[in-house]
Amino acid sequence: MMAQFVDWDLAAATAGALGKAGPRVSYDEATDVVADLRRLTDEAAEIVASYTGLRSQVSHPPVQVVDRKDWAAINIAGLREVVTPLVSRLAGDKQPGAFTDAIGSRLTGVQAGTVLAYLSGRVLGQYEVFSSDPGQLLLVAPNIVEVEQKLQADSRDFRLWVCLHEVTHRTQFTAVPWMRGHFFGEVQAFVDASQAGSEHFLERIRRSVATLSDAVRNPDSRVSVLDIVQTPGQRAVLDRLTAMMTLLEGHAEFVMDGVGPEVIPSVDQIRARFNRRREAGSPLEKAIRKLLGVDVKMRQYAEGRKFVHGVVERVGMAGFNKVFSSPLTLPRVEELGDPDAWVARVHPQAG
Repeated sequence: MMAQFVDWDLAAATAGALGKAGPRVSYDEATDVVADLRRLTDEAAEIVASYTGLRSQVSHPPVQVVDRKDWAAINIAGLREVVTPLVSRLAGDKQPGAFTDAIGSRLTGVQAGTVLAYLSGRVLGQYEVFSSDPGQLLLVAPNIVEVEQKLQADSRDFRLWVCLHEVTHRTQFTAVPWMRGHFFGEVQAFVDASQAGSEHFLERIRRSVATLSDAVRNPDSRVSVLDIVQTPGQRAVLDRLTAMMTLLEGHAEFVMDGVGPEVIPSVDQIRARFNRRREAGSPLEKAIRKLLGVDVKMRQYAEGRKFVHGVVERVGMAGFNKVFSSPLTLPRVEELGDPDAWVARVHPQAG
């Protein structure tokens, strides 16, 4: 039997031990926050469905309002579900080598836990697709409360603003049932496109986890996690994944901005303060954002929102929704900056 690539139990324990404590709130206050976030999620779901014209085609679990430790544990469970079979496929019938020995798996477990502990103190919400089908909506209550306090934002407005973004992601994956399978297929394709010799590829993945873990402690690190992408085949898959994620993030931002003024009176103030906070940060924060690709994600938000806006302007919301017809109608990387090119390909009659 093949040894573990990552000691997942150790990763969870590390994330729990290193995760920072949330803001001080009483039990009653915490209970009120959880109830409020659940209610606002339901409110956001109706707003998003009405605005986008997209409705869930599959049943999904209710929102989970979690703390930082639970968020890390759920993500570790999801990664375990995905990574374990991928590593097994890559390794085939090989006996455990240097990359799968017990010491290596424990070391990678500590490193993965360190990264997730860092992220658990910053993520506001997430639509997590790995651990269950069709996925689950997570809202990290301590982080939402902490940020709204730092921004001095209206609690109801800020919480609804966060819920609108995350509910849009849930809608994307439940109104478009093929989306999750397509995403998994692309992850599989990325692995399949790795260079011959699974040990070499797995060692690069392990080094990338170590790189991220080191960055949490060393802001002068200059290596990027994208260094594991080496083959032309991997770059082609990464282009498709980048286009897909840019679309999904941009669509969520477009929806937030589109419905915000009507349902969130202080949305302009929240957006301005939130963006200022996002752009600021210590040298450590900036180094880790670079390594984790967060800066790329920020550009995805802006580029994706601009693409969605451009398409809706040309063919309306119903015309834009054709983007979700099949994987073939997703935008290509080169179309993200050229909505006319996507419209010409998918709506030739509109030209």
